[in-house]
Amino acid sequence: MYDYVIIGGGIVGLSTAYALVRKYPDARIVVVEKETEISAHQTGRNSGVIHSGVYYKPGSLKARMAVQGRNSMVKFCQDNGIPHEVCGKVLVATDKEELPRMEALYERVQQNGLNVSRIDRDELREIEPYVDGLAGLKVPSTGIVNYKKVSEKIKELLEQAGVEFLLGSAVVDITERKEEVVIDTTEKSLHSRYMINCAGLFSDRLVKMAGIHTDVRIVPFRGEYFELTEEKTHLVKGLIYPIPNPDFPFLGVHLTKMMDGGVHAGPNAVLSFKREGYQKTDFHWKDTLDVLSFPGFWKMAGSNVKEGMKEMVRSFHKKSFVKSLQRLVPDIQAEDVVPTDAGVRAQAMLKNGQLVDDFHIITGKRSVHVCNAPSPAATASLEIGKEIAKKLPELKALKVV
Repeated sequence: MYDYVIIGGGIVGLSTAYALVRKYPDARIVVVEKETEISAHQTGRNSGVIHSGVYYKPGSLKARMAVQGRNSMVKFCQDNGIPHEVCGKVLVATDKEELPRMEALYERVQQNGLNVSRIDRDELREIEPYVDGLAGLKVPSTGIVNYKKVSEKIKELLEQAGVEFLLGSAVVDITERKEEVVIDTTEKSLHSRYMINCAGLFSDRLVKMAGIHTDVRIVPFRGEYFELTEEKTHLVKGLIYPIPNPDFPFLGVHLTKMMDGGVHAGPNAVLSFKREGYQKTDFHWKDTLDVLSFPGFWKMAGSNVKEGMKEMVRSFHKKSFVKSLQRLVPDIQAEDVVPTDAGVRAQAMLKNGQLVDDFHIITGKRSVHVCNAPSPAATASLEIGKEIAKKLPELKALKVV
């Protein structure tokens, strides 16, 4: 009998195990992952940004956990010798229409208690000499890290603490009972006092498997990236972002310095026809049917036609993608960018077509389900783990006497 079974070996699942083992050092914990390695999907395929909490609604879980999580993540890296860099970022207004949006974002940032400053064109050029913008916001606390390396370190610490790992084992059924939850996997059946679902792209299916009704559905969006050729990485010193469109759920095409010295450009966000579909040609009939049969998808699509079409055009037309980059850095040319690995974002959506904007965690009788944890979940992962640990009853109350 386990005390906790955690489903999902991404950074959120690992951080949850880390929080639990620190709270209950004697607990028997196992992390179940369907892949043969940890962090193979969202964690291992993201942009590596340690976010500061700029974009999120004041008072939301995202706002609180991004701010706290940024500090926790930097400290974890410092304490464990994980390479990282607090390089800062700039958000750039490239035309007059974006200036009011920039000002509104600045006001929101103040409510979130962040150290962000307005900068003019000359100050912008001092930070990023090749940027062309009217004005911007400077966010000095933003950083970069390789989250796969963070995950590997957490796994090492968990194994030292006695946490077990069941890799290459997919969950096929979940039964919640009065005194236990039974998790059937392709390898074995696990009996536990509590279960935590951190399955990312498949989290909604595990909720349904556990017999919990919710109108939340995961809709996968593929983030397509390019990278600058080695000869052109000097065009970007840190992180360069556009002023986001508040009516569209993604941050727009941006330029991100990576820990390996390269520069990623993107992402371009398009619907994926497979939950782990990293290629344009990837298709899975069940995943596609899940999206196309969901009323919320059509309502969302209908209200975002213009922005959605822009994303589709950029996906199939490299010149259009490069044009988006040139709004920020005009010197970038088509021959300066080459395709690189894509990622898929697990975005929760409601039946009314609204995207779930905040982190979304629900509870069952003996389970906790993380139903929406897209960006900045990697940044906030250590704090998400602590939050989940708080939601679970005291271990002594779970023990059968």
